[in-house]
Amino acid sequence: MVNWIVPPICAFIITVALMPSLIKYFRSKKEGQMIREEGPSWHEKKSGTPTMGGILFIFATIVTDLGFAAIKGMLTPTLLILLFVFLFFGFLGMFDDSIKIFKRQNEGLKAWQKLLGQILIAIIFSVVYMHEKMPMAIKIPFGPDWHWGWFYIAFIVFWLVGFSNAVNLTDGLDGLVAGLGIISFATYAIIAAAQHQTEVMVFCITVAGGLLGFLIFNHKPAKIFMGDMGSLALGGALAAVSILVHHEFSLLAIGLIYVLETASVMIQVASFKLTGKRVFKMTPIHHHFEMSGWSEWRIDLTFWAIGLVMSAISLMVIL
Repeated sequence: MVNWIVPPICAFIITVALMPSLIKYFRSKKEGQMIREEGPSWHEKKSGTPTMGGILFIFATIVTDLGFAAIKGMLTPTLLILLFVFLFFGFLGMFDDSIKIFKRQNEGLKAWQKLLGQILIAIIFSVVYMHEKMPMAIKIPFGPDWHWGWFYIAFIVFWLVGFSNAVNLTDGLDGLVAGLGIISFATYAIIAAAQHQTEVMVFCITVAGGLLGFLIFNHKPAKIFMGDMGSLALGGALAAVSILVHHEFSLLAIGLIYVLETASVMIQVASFKLTGKRVFKMTPIHHHFEMSGWSEWRIDLTFWAIGLVMSAISLMVIL
């Protein structure tokens, strides 16, 4: 058991030790976040805050897991494909963030460019998944597996693309996604451990350790943001983990906040186009609560609590 404490501690130490230098470097290069004009007016003071902080917890996770796995003889296709998804969704987000910084605007890659990149990464994950002869079926809670055959590949693509974007939408408040990510990955680490999927468990606890270190600098008032680089990587990895532990729909509960944030945007757009009226004061829904007078800390703590409760319920159901 002591051995499994090493990866999250290493990822935590690497992130905490290197983050001050990364923040200092980004500030010297004036590589800060551009705040979208349609967001809450009081967010304008955050403009210029260093972004792309996700690069560090991604780096910490990959270096730690590769080193630990090499020592333990765990460099399996399962671990490598998880690291691949984490890294390349991060790369996609990095390109998006870099364009925003270079052009001094809040829009990066075009929607079709980002979507194409996400689909390609998901397809590569699917190829490895099939090569390892993993089940091409969705686990139905309290029911039999739902066998999809080759159509399961389409589900994988939808799941990875959907949740990478969902986490990206959720990343709008200081510390929100970092805290939720710690809860989500820790929950899946417990599920993976119960299934004796050691590689998946190690990956999850390492990401959680890196995020805990990142949260020290990302809580309000944030000294650095994770950027699309961090949020896309986290969302894609969460979707991949839920598939590998064969509890895909559990992510709808464990990641309920991500789902609600995305649903709020879809409802807002549909309502405005159909009726000309808005359901929420602003979306994603965390902005609705901001506009209603809630502080960022109150929203963070409330959403973290919901994530924790839903994760606990999911564990009781699954285990």
